[in-house]
Order: sequence, then C-alpha cells, then structure tokens
Amino acid sequence: MIPRYQKVLFVLLLAASLAMAGILWHLRNRAHQRMLAGEDSAPTQAPEVEPAEQATLVAANDADGSLLAQERSLPLPEDPGTRARVLLGKLLDLYASPDSAHPVPGGAAGIAQVFLLPAQSAQDPLPADTELAVVNLTGSFAANHPSGIETETLTVLSICATLRANFPHVAQVRFLVDGQMRPTLAGHADLTRTYLTVNAVPTGASNP
Repeated sequence: MIPRYQKVLFVLLLAASLAMAGILWHLRNRAHQRMLAGEDSAPTQAPEVEPAEQATLVAANDADGSLLAQERSLPLPEDPGTRARVLLGKLLDLYASPDSAHPVPGGAAGIAQVFLLPAQSAQDPLPADTELAVVNLTGSFAANHPSGIETETLTVLSICATLRANFPHVAQVRFLVDGQMRPTLAGHADLTRTYLTVNAVPTGASNP
C-alpha cells in the first residue's frame, strides 16, 4: 500500500509539472507574438548610408619607419567618438591587409571605443577647445600585435597622427586595453603615458 505522504508528494509534483508546462506554453506564445510583431514593423526601406567624406589615414611603413598620409573618401558618421572609431578601424584594416607595409592582425575589430574629452594638463594650460582622445583597444588586438619597440611605436604614433589629421583639436591621446590601464602594447610601447599628437607628424604622403 502506498503511504499517504508519497501520494501527497506525487500530487504536488504533478501540480508543479502542470503549472510549469502552462508557464512554458505562455512564454512560447508570447515570444511567437513578439516575433510576428517584429516582422510586421520591419523597415521596408534600406538604411541610410552616410555620405562619403575626405579623410586622412596616416599609415606606418616598417621598411623605413615612416608615417605616410593617405587621402581616402569614406562614409563617416556625425558623432565624433564614433567617427574617430571608424577612422581608426580603417587604419587597422590597412595593417591587416595581405600587402600591408606594417603588418598587424585584427583589423577594425581592434578598436573597441574612442572617447573625446576635454584635455587637461598639470603644467601648461591648454586652450578650452583642446581635446584628449581615449582609445580603447581590444585585448585580442594587443595580444596578437607583433612585439618590438619599433613596430609597437609605429602603431601608436600612426593612431595619434590619424586622430590629429582628422580632429585638429585633439592634442593628447591615452590608450586603454579592454577598458583598463596596461603597461605596454606588446611588451615595449608605453601605454601608461599621455601621447601628444604634435609629436606624431606624417613624414610623407602616398597614394591609396
């Protein structure tokens, strides 16, 4: 004979199973309705494409250690931070291409974010419109960057020079990796310091 407590336990488990089945059915039905609503509200027009603008990418060349300015026509967003991220992404795409003069893997995905903030200096006062660019690199980009003082320095300086060429008010650049301070890029280039864009000057121009 089945004990009374086992009967009670069986009834409770059965009730819980039925309640769970009802909840799952309700959630499934609601998710289905949301999917249908999303399909109905999908835009029928293609998204707008940003107009192409003239931009300057300052790319590094390992052969002679130079920084070469390249003029490009690129679709760029209006928001300054997003605009800077897109420009630096295009620069890193150059480095990831098979025929790159400064081979660095990763491409545009190596730039997580770029923030433009008012610049600050504890020594000489800076003009009110001077900006500090905070470039947040991804950990995978830093981990896969070729190690060496020259190659790391060229990457850092080319980023600074590209920002200066397209954002004249950017006077300082700081680097983060995955949102955190990091001693070096790949063992050599110092990422704890603030870089001055005035020190990152293209040494020539090349055709894209």
